[in-house]
Amino acid sequence: MKIWLDGGLQDSGSARVSVFDHGLTVGDGIFETVKTVDGATFALTRHLDRLTRSARGLGLPDPDHDEIRRACAAVVEANPVPLGRLRITYTGGHGPLGSDRGEQGPTLVVALGGTTRRADSTAVITVPWTRNERGALTGLKTTSYAENVVALARAHQHDATEALFANTAGRLCEGTGSNVFVVLDGEIHTPPLASGCLAGITRELTVEWTGAKETDLPLDVLERADEVFLTSTLRDVQGVHRVDGRELPGAPGPVTAKAMRIFTERSGDDLDP
Repeated sequence: MKIWLDGGLQDSGSARVSVFDHGLTVGDGIFETVKTVDGATFALTRHLDRLTRSARGLGLPDPDHDEIRRACAAVVEANPVPLGRLRITYTGGHGPLGSDRGEQGPTLVVALGGTTRRADSTAVITVPWTRNERGALTGLKTTSYAENVVALARAHQHDATEALFANTAGRLCEGTGSNVFVVLDGEIHTPPLASGCLAGITRELTVEWTGAKETDLPLDVLERADEVFLTSTLRDVQGVHRVDGRELPGAPGPVTAKAMRIFTERSGDDLDP
């Protein structure tokens, strides 16, 4: 497998990042996951724009979009897969063993792995931990993901594929790697960005294409919603058939199924919407 590192393609087995890289030592980095289909990237421009927003939020130099596009094209060409997870990682680079940054500049890594199409519906759980809607990293897609690792492990222990968080105010927020939508009386709602959730690319497109409303929602809306679904780069739109102990028979329901159709059609018509 070939990855992009230090300005060019390298063999993944021999490529090396310094053990003093700030992305490793203190989680000082950002990333994007981009879907590839038959060698083509999806929504790359939106992902790169968000990468820049995250970089600015961390105080990192703006990433070079032209270089990243070249890197993505080279990696995708070198590793042909029908459906892929293209990972762009951008860190603070070589630094001291502390929170201060070094002066050598950022590290850029682009890698690709194959994946499979998600099921039409899945199970989720809620977790007792909260998202901090007022934190320094709120809304940034950083590599500080240990909280998500712990929550997702809890989900797997309960035969679920995602864990949902409330924020510190007890309002519905997001999943470990997805945004959440609910259907109430035929209308689609999703938490606003002010809830502390990530500005998901698939979330953004789903709101644009379905007319979903951004609504401040209590966590217990999951106990009464007619339908629940998730969105993310690799899930696209995915129905939910169980939330904790509550079954939602027939998932994906009619509103979710329509959203799935719309997303499939619109994303198929334009690979960089």
